[in-house]
Amino acid sequence: MKPYAAAIRAAELIARLGHVQQYTGLVLESHGPDAALGELCEVYPPGRIRPVMAETMGFRDGKVLLMPHSDLQGIRPGSEVVATGRTLHVGVGPGLLGRIIDAHGLPLDDRPAVTPEQHRSLFAAATNPVQRGRIKTLFETGIKCIDVLTPVGVGQRLGIFAGSGVGKSVLLGMLAQNSKADVNVIALIGERGREVREFVEENLGAALERSIVVVSSAERSALERIHAAFTATAVAEYFRDAGRSVALMFDSLTRFAMARREIGLAMGEPPTSRGYTPSVFGLLPQLVERAGPGHAGRGSITAFYTVLVEGDDLNDPVADSARSILDGHLVLSRDVANRGRYPALDILKSLSRLSTHLASPHDLEMAREVSAVEAEYAESKDLVALGAYKPGTNPRLDYVFRVRPKLEQFLSQSPTSVAARNDALAQLKAILEEKSQ
Repeated sequence: MKPYAAAIRAAELIARLGHVQQYTGLVLESHGPDAALGELCEVYPPGRIRPVMAETMGFRDGKVLLMPHSDLQGIRPGSEVVATGRTLHVGVGPGLLGRIIDAHGLPLDDRPAVTPEQHRSLFAAATNPVQRGRIKTLFETGIKCIDVLTPVGVGQRLGIFAGSGVGKSVLLGMLAQNSKADVNVIALIGERGREVREFVEENLGAALERSIVVVSSAERSALERIHAAFTATAVAEYFRDAGRSVALMFDSLTRFAMARREIGLAMGEPPTSRGYTPSVFGLLPQLVERAGPGHAGRGSITAFYTVLVEGDDLNDPVADSARSILDGHLVLSRDVANRGRYPALDILKSLSRLSTHLASPHDLEMAREVSAVEAEYAESKDLVALGAYKPGTNPRLDYVFRVRPKLEQFLSQSPTSVAARNDALAQLKAILEEKSQ
């Protein structure tokens, strides 16, 4: 009887009501109800039995500011608003594997709804930093240029920075197919609807069986796009807390920030750099910090967040903020892509903050040598092109120009191929040993 008694004590016996006063842009203003931040409310259009759900986003001049989840067609001044006492949750369970769902956990793949094992809050707190496990184990991606030059650890969080059309989606597909994670959680936030099926069928392929895809495409409301990001994170947390190794692939952090900017401006926040509102830079770490290792020995979330840099500007406000809160960054270069090398990783601009903890001194030395060759080639290639350098003048430059074409070939990899890290290291060692020849 105790659960029933607790439910009765917690039940609201008197409905908390309000009425719509005005609607401007994205924000519905109402007089009442007495709702808390984040609480869901039902807005009843005249003549319609089914309400429109709206989320309490703030308060202004004694009014409640609500953000609707769907179309407000039919809403008018005086429409009734009812506080529900609920906040956003998503149903999670093993049945999500192999499924494509929306921001609220509803199926998008024409299959029956998943029976949840439990419900999790979209806005749960991050793991206590003192109780987090240490990152000590390599996370093999099966991609040579990442595993050898910027090694990733199980539970690490990396950004993939790139302009449009440089191969972010293909790289995410390679990560999903090649990684040895138990579960992939893939968030497609604010992307073109056409690309969803294309990504699932071409880039993800057979890896869908151990994946969950959370989709909120560009035409969905800004609020739904934000919810989808937190839904994907909550799903990843469920599998992590079950002791599984989870790979969270998030495309893209920039679209998420744009959605929050859209809401912030509608709520009256002052714009700052490039129109982004202060709440954007407060929300980014709240999302990212939930990824990573769980309590020691209780699973992990290894996260890859794509960041769309506008005009290939790595000092874009979102990119700059993301670099400061992530554990490393992979930069995809348009110049490298134009040379026909994929993945188009710019090895001089990419960094893993945990590489010294994950790779041996010998492996790190080889990675530094590759970077040195790339840097010296970039500085000296114009001399060769102009005919100002003659072979034999500088043994080091002779070595650089001899070995670099082989490094270019080594760093290139087909989207359908998988490279074991030990094999890749052996190949790289053979290439660099030409230094003594």
